[in-house]
Amino acid sequence: MGRSRRTIPEELLLLALDPATGTTAQPQSLDLGLAGAQLVELALAGRIAPDGDRIAVVLPRPTGDPTLDTALELLRRRGSPVRAVHWIGGPRLGLRQTYLTHLERCGMVHAVAGQMCGVLPTTRYQATDTAISREIRARLDCAIRTGVPPDPRTAALAALAHAVGLGKHLYPGNEGRSSRSRLRDLIRHDPMGGLVAHAVMDVQNGVAAQPRRAAAGGPPTGRQPAGRVASEATGVPAQARHGTMARVGAR
Repeated sequence: MGRSRRTIPEELLLLALDPATGTTAQPQSLDLGLAGAQLVELALAGRIAPDGDRIAVVLPRPTGDPTLDTALELLRRRGSPVRAVHWIGGPRLGLRQTYLTHLERCGMVHAVAGQMCGVLPTTRYQATDTAISREIRARLDCAIRTGVPPDPRTAALAALAHAVGLGKHLYPGNEGRSSRSRLRDLIRHDPMGGLVAHAVMDVQNGVAAQPRRAAAGGPPTGRQPAGRVASEATGVPAQARHGTMARVGAR
């Protein structure tokens, strides 16, 4: 797999980067989304394929992308198909930081050192070419605005953006409500993207231990990102607690 095209994990992370603060929106759920985005990218590269709610390796040959190949090798070592929720909810500490470092190495972001409260060292990341982020965002906007079925990469990116809760970051406020709804609906346009997006939401909602029941005619498309129902009811965002979800990354 060549490097002429950005991968879905890279694009998801660029979407989440706040140009004003240099931090990532939805940092905890974003870690899960990046793990899911790796699965979609590997599927598009023909290395893995869905097997019900499980992921099976069909071609263990390396892609040429070190980060994706690490994930592919871990999947291969499992020896049998693994449930998507178990893979996404598994401990992969520092995945977000790994991708931030990768984007910096590729020249798409640059690190800005700073301090919190004048004492604690921090690192923020700024996009070096905002045109890239604008192009990614424009693809989502076009799919939302026109209603034309997007290409599989854009559909998967939209599904993951919804799953990790980026809708409120990309389309904030009451004026963005219809766009957030249409972003959610794009989940149905890519089967693999839909599978991993639902798995990301399952992990956040703490239901990874139970098999997800498939709805008649295919996977459900109306599931909300974790915490949305609880936050709307109580005003307090719900944060799912999962024993394997402790992660480290740039804030």
